Amino acid sequence: MTFDISFFAIVGFLFAAYAVVANDALQTLGTFINSNRHIHWTGLYAFAVTILIIIFAYGWVQNGGDPSYGRLMNTAKYPPIDVQWYHTLPPLVLLVITRFGVPVSTSFMVLTIFATGAGLQSMLTKSLIGYGVAFAVGAVIYAMLTPTLERYFKKTADQAKNPIWVVLQWTSTGYLWSVWLMQDFANIFVFLPRELSLLEGFGAMAVMAGLLAVTFASGGGPVQRILKTKTAVTDIRSATIIDFTYATLLFYFKEMNNIPMSTTWVFLGLMAGREVAIATLDKVRAPRATFQIVFSDAGKAFFGLVISVVMALGLPRLAAMAG
Repeated sequence: MTFDISFFAIVGFLFAAYAVVANDALQTLGTFINSNRHIHWTGLYAFAVTILIIIFAYGWVQNGGDPSYGRLMNTAKYPPIDVQWYHTLPPLVLLVITRFGVPVSTSFMVLTIFATGAGLQSMLTKSLIGYGVAFAVGAVIYAMLTPTLERYFKKTADQAKNPIWVVLQWTSTGYLWSVWLMQDFANIFVFLPRELSLLEGFGAMAVMAGLLAVTFASGGGPVQRILKTKTAVTDIRSATIIDFTYATLLFYFKEMNNIPMSTTWVFLGLMAGREVAIATLDKVRAPRATFQIVFSDAGKAFFGLVISVVMALGLPRLAAMAG
């Protein structure tokens, strides 16, 4: 089932493509950018855009023109609709919020207005489970790693790193970026037909590649400030472990079912569990300060959820009243 690509569909796609990539650079590419600042951004971009092209092309071919990897094919929860002016506002709001460095969920911000009640409930349930599982995994893993590897990393932070860590980090980043794209393509391509022609598909991919270049040229964007508040994320060894753990969590949830979810909530859950474990064992800050950081990030994510639900319910009614 398809629908025509209207002017508003194109505008919504452009807003969503830039806002999603800019906002989620925090999760998927943030540690990669921060720990490789000695490399010119064009080299990092070439790596990321190559993976983007491969993952898009594979998904488009394997799913009969659907680059969202089947996450929008449940028409009972995400029915194809003719995009109107009000559908373009959520990604525009996301773009504005991103400029202030707020890590809101792009899935909720963009997809909620397209979802039925059942679709929103499924997405919310899976995302809440994702946060909880990621928090527990982060707390357990770093309860084990903090007294061993993390302390060693801290003591040797100023020493030359074994070149194997460069290989491992680039590998883990490629793994993470690939899995994230499979999850979050739905947030971008919801504005376009469920089955794209060759010209439509690769034209859209070219737009994403260009917007990704803007994100790399700006060093990841303002949302990177959130990542920099976390403990030891610029060390390439710590960054590698974070990326691999996060990617494995996303892969698990991707294989669980095709329901879209908030990858932001999974990331924030992982980082919260990690921060609590490190702060508790190494006493890098007072417990109150640690929980203030955790609840601040969670509060920003919840703020985005509230805004997305208000817009999803209010904008169509506003449009109907305007007649």
